[in-house]
Amino acid sequence: MSAIKRFLGQTAIYGLSTVISRLFNFILTPLFTKVYPSSVFGIFTTLYAYSSLINTILAFGMETTFFRYLNKHEDKKAEVYNNSFLCIAFLSILFLITGLVFTDAIAAYLSGDGAQLADYRNYVRFFVWLLFIDAICVIPFAKLRADNKAMRYSIIKFMNIGTFVGFNLFFIFVVPVIIRQQWPFADWFAGWYRGPWVGYAFIANLLASIFTFLLLIPELMKIRLKFDAELFRKMFGYSWPVLVANLSFIVNENLDKIALSRLLPDGIAEHEVGIYGAVCKIAIFMSIFITAFRMGAEPFFFSHAKHENARKTYAMILHYFVIALALLFVALVANIDLLKYFISRDKAHIGEYWVGLPAVPYLLFGYVCLGIYSNLSIWYRLSDQTKFGLYISVTGAVITIVLNFVLIPKYSYMGSAWVSMFTYFVMMVISYVLGQKYYPIPYHLKRIVAYLLVSVVLVVLSFWVFNRNIYIGNALVLAFMGGIIYFEKDQLRNILTRK
Repeated sequence: MSAIKRFLGQTAIYGLSTVISRLFNFILTPLFTKVYPSSVFGIFTTLYAYSSLINTILAFGMETTFFRYLNKHEDKKAEVYNNSFLCIAFLSILFLITGLVFTDAIAAYLSGDGAQLADYRNYVRFFVWLLFIDAICVIPFAKLRADNKAMRYSIIKFMNIGTFVGFNLFFIFVVPVIIRQQWPFADWFAGWYRGPWVGYAFIANLLASIFTFLLLIPELMKIRLKFDAELFRKMFGYSWPVLVANLSFIVNENLDKIALSRLLPDGIAEHEVGIYGAVCKIAIFMSIFITAFRMGAEPFFFSHAKHENARKTYAMILHYFVIALALLFVALVANIDLLKYFISRDKAHIGEYWVGLPAVPYLLFGYVCLGIYSNLSIWYRLSDQTKFGLYISVTGAVITIVLNFVLIPKYSYMGSAWVSMFTYFVMMVISYVLGQKYYPIPYHLKRIVAYLLVSVVLVVLSFWVFNRNIYIGNALVLAFMGGIIYFEKDQLRNILTRK
């Protein structure tokens, strides 16, 4: 099987697992809104926002470093695995101890007025253990990807989300029935069950992570407590810029929503943030595709680096990745009048959110640029110049901060959408220019730019000129697809027939 076909097959498996995981989350969301009061989502948002930041810090960029050094030092694969895991384990244990020691102080900070201090103590404990276990699993999961075990990786991910959903259903529906019907263990359940308590969702998440940890024991058993200090010094120099770049990316992704709530007048801030948050959901479809690509691409790029035609392969992958992004961009905008019904759980007032639809094309094109940047970033990872990833990401974070403060007071969430698009466009361009200087790859630049320009023109026609007419929009999608097939037919035939 050709390298391209293997890459596509693994990416498809990762994509399926990502899509199904997101679908399960979509299923749980309306369930949570029905069972829990609206104030609960403030707790969800706060705790999971902090979690995304802490997860990034605990991983310390070691996942990317693991892939790089696994293929750079093929004679030291065991040492690379040990070093990567032990680094994260050390940070995770330090975090666990600190979190448990300062639980009361953290809970007091999060609870604000202290009215729910006891509950927040429990939440903090749940999340400290949850984040610890998830961090411990990072490198074993990376090993599955590096070993081309995409199916086992996906099965474990399916079982994780299935366990999470199953325990949520158990706490929300099954336990009350057991108590009400006086089934076996009813008195025991009644002794501790609190009804619709959001803490059960966090317990379900923790139990799912524990189950995942158990499933990864075969990978964990391969770890040896042997630390190669000289190798780690090199790995550390590679990984810390990746860490800073990842943190900067989180700023780029989340600052706009925070800035909206801070920079707009109190009377409209909550309403505007609600609209922006709702329409951002349409961009999730693009995000899922990019995530699936990254899951398959990262280990493939590193493992393929020593092949004679590696750079041509990277160029081909970007070429067809851009085609897929451009086609998805046009298709999502063409069907936006269908997708708009899914942007809010509040069916009674869903129409109020539709005023924010003009922000969607800008958000989607921003994700297109982000996806291309993620692909282009392979140059500084393969050339061991991760400092450039740091520079690019920090540049993006500065642009995000400055322009949000300039544009939000005047243009509200539309300013945020423009900033998001512009930031990722700048990062993409900078990465391409630097990459061609330090690690040139023969990208098909003219054709890539042509496809992107055509997709932008078609989106403008579909959304603004033809006023989101779904029939004309999809006709433009079909025309675009036909043009792609016509211009790419020879190359596609070669890929499909290659063994």
